[in-house]
Amino acid sequence: MIIPKNSPPPLGPYSPATRAGDTIYVGGVLPTDAEGKLVGDGDVAAQTRHELELIKSVLEAADASLDDVVFNQVLLRDMSDYAAMNAVYRTYFPKDPPARFCIRADLVRPEFLVEIIATAHVSRQG
Repeated sequence: MIIPKNSPPPLGPYSPATRAGDTIYVGGVLPTDAEGKLVGDGDVAAQTRHELELIKSVLEAADASLDDVVFNQVLLRDMSDYAAMNAVYRTYFPKDPPARFCIRADLVRPEFLVEIIATAHVSRQG
């Protein structure tokens, strides 16, 4: 189990991330702060930014980085938020972005506009 400092509490029985060999699986990241309070009320760009920063901190706790991300799953409550989410997402993966999919989904709470799940691969060569 990988839990970075100041990590939001999980909303269910799951770990923020786990590692299996050289692969790190980051569970669904939601727009909540360390106390579990909503970040970016009504603002998909702010929620996306917050979630990507959380993913970055989870990966750093596992001695990895966003450069190691190979696949992302993005869930949007409303596809009309796609462009705003994508504008922020692009700044975190500006070169050689990972594979990903993006779908519309009902999220666990109505105030959550986006959820991101990441998979990273960290080679231990060298």
